[in-house]
Amino acid sequence: MKLRHIMSMHRSYGLCSERALAIMPTLACTAACRHCGSHSRPNRPERLDSAIIMESIRQAGNLGFAGVVFTGGEATLEWDSLLRAIRFASELGLPPRLVTNAHWAVSVDIARTTLDTLVERGLRDINFSTGDEHTRFVPMDYVVNAAVAAAERGIDIHIMVEYSAARQITKARILSHSLLDGLTSAQRESIRITESPWMPLDPLFPGCYAPGDTINELNVTLREGCPSVLRTYILEADGRVAACCGLGIGDIPELYVATAKGKDFLRRAIESAESDLIKLWLHCKGPERILAWAASKEPDIRWQHVYAHSCQVCQRIYKDNHVANVIRENYTEVITDIIQSLWFDEHYYPQRLASVARKE
Repeated sequence: MKLRHIMSMHRSYGLCSERALAIMPTLACTAACRHCGSHSRPNRPERLDSAIIMESIRQAGNLGFAGVVFTGGEATLEWDSLLRAIRFASELGLPPRLVTNAHWAVSVDIARTTLDTLVERGLRDINFSTGDEHTRFVPMDYVVNAAVAAAERGIDIHIMVEYSAARQITKARILSHSLLDGLTSAQRESIRITESPWMPLDPLFPGCYAPGDTINELNVTLREGCPSVLRTYILEADGRVAACCGLGIGDIPELYVATAKGKDFLRRAIESAESDLIKLWLHCKGPERILAWAASKEPDIRWQHVYAHSCQVCQRIYKDNHVANVIRENYTEVITDIIQSLWFDEHYYPQRLASVARKE
C-alpha cells in the first residue's frame, strides 16, 4: 500500500532519521540452531563481495546513518572483509557494532587477542548471542570468555539470551560465572544481558513460554512500535536490502525493498520502504497492536496467549491471508492515526526535546 502523501510528509519531517545499516557478510554460521531467524547454518554459500560491503557503508555515511552493525550468519567467518569494513565504518564516523556467537573465544587469552584486533580497527560495541539453542554448538563459557575480554577493553557489551519455558541458560547463570569474579565493579556493570523469547519460524505455531510472556487483551496496549522496521536497513549476504533486521524476514518478501546495485541503492530502499503503509504502521504501532486491531474486526482471528516475540506476530500479519484481507478491507480507518503518530514521534516530540535541551 503506497501513499504519496505520507512519502511527502517524510521528506518534510525527516521520518526515521536515526537509521542504522546492518550488514550480513555471510549466511554461514558455526551453529545450526533450530528455527534460526536468519536461516543460517554451516553450509550456507552466500557471501557478500567486500566491494559491496564498502559501498553500502559509504552510502550509509552519505545518508547520515547513525551506525553500522555486522551480523549474520557469523560475521567473523569473513574475518578479513569484516576487519576492513569495521575500519572503514569507524573512519567515516559510523560506530561499528559486531553481533557474534563467540565461537572464537575458546579461552580468555584467545578472546583477548581477537578483541585487540577488532578494537584496533575501531570496534567499540559487541553483542553476543547465547541460550539453550546456541550452546548446542557454542559453549556458554566461550561467551563469558569473550565478555570478560571485552569488559577489560572498555567495549560496550550486550549479551542476548534466548529463552523458552524450560531452559538451562539464564541471565543469572551467566552473572554467577566464576570468570566474572576477576572484573572490577565497573567492568561487570558494563555487561548488559537481555533475555528474549526463542521464536518459532511458523507464524501459527505457539512457542513454549511461561505464563505472562505472551500478549493478550490486557497487555497488548503496552506494546510499542517496532524498533527495527524503517530504523534498520539490512544488506543480506545475497545482496538484497530489507527495511528490517528482525527474525524471520527471509520468509517475508514484502520487507525486501532493493538490491545492492548502483551508487544509490540505500536511498532507493528508504524511499520504497518509507512510502509503504504497512511498514509505517509497524514502525509507529508495532505488529502486536495491528494484529489485535485485525482481530477486533474478525473475532475468529486467534492471537491471545500465543505470541511472545513481536517478529512472529509480524510474520502472522504478512503470511496469514485472513489477517491480510482484514487489513486490505479496513486500512483506510487507520491512515489518519498513522500520520498523526508519525508526526508526533518523528517531528514534534524530537523538536520539543531539542528545544528543552537548548534552554538548559
